[in-house]
Amino acid sequence: MMPKLRAKQLRNAAFYVMVVLMAALTLLPFLFMLSSSFKGSEAIRTIPIRWIPERPTLEGYIRVFNMPGFSFGRASLNSLFLALATTLVQVLSACMAAFVFAKLPFRGSDKLFGLYLATMMIPGTVTMVPNYIILRIMGLLDSYTGLILPALANAFGMFLMRQAMITVPDSYLESAMLDGASLYRVFLVILLPMVAPTFFTLVLLAFMGAWNSYLWPLIVLTSTGKQTLQVVLGNMNSMYRNNEHVLMAGAVLTILPILLVYVLSQRRVDSGIALGGLK
Repeated sequence: MMPKLRAKQLRNAAFYVMVVLMAALTLLPFLFMLSSSFKGSEAIRTIPIRWIPERPTLEGYIRVFNMPGFSFGRASLNSLFLALATTLVQVLSACMAAFVFAKLPFRGSDKLFGLYLATMMIPGTVTMVPNYIILRIMGLLDSYTGLILPALANAFGMFLMRQAMITVPDSYLESAMLDGASLYRVFLVILLPMVAPTFFTLVLLAFMGAWNSYLWPLIVLTSTGKQTLQVVLGNMNSMYRNNEHVLMAGAVLTILPILLVYVLSQRRVDSGIALGGLK
């Protein structure tokens, strides 16, 4: 009995050591980025690495907000607006499509659903050229509308919400409709709250994808005043190539909204992921 217990303890200890090492490897780049953002241009190249700056300075952050030719604050507002608008369009369209496929079956719905899912196998870079040509024909280049419009088609979000909606018994919806509730009320007031964990998970994923998007805004937007934060950071890479502390300060400011959104939705997202794993 004792050898088995000792072997189990050794396995548990090895598991926890591995988890700690993986967490450390994941956190070290972020800690280095945060530490470097408060250093000067010389201190960041010091070997061995000084994780705690001897002389903390806000020079990197000050230079971020005083870039020649670009406005970091304006780019941040552009990214925030686009991320919120894209998330709203993407989540609502995915939820409505999922509601139809999950609770309002029609002739050929299964085949259409399979065809819709097949688009997930097409890389996003492949569709960029056709989307660009369509936006050019429609006259939507260098506009936020052209940037948001492709978010209407989100096969992954639709699939995620459909799988959650299928688990909701139809009796709830039928009872509400018998009581006089409209289809829109059933969708918004009854069904969506019952799949709230999955809904918030989709919101977080959509916001992260829109906020971190770089290539598509770079292609569509040409005006300097409309550029997003990620595009401005890309330009900073050439402007401050020898001033890594400025780049680190910009990167720290860029990830703050993502961390804030995750903290606000953490409980919902964790329960949604756990629920999806159980299913």
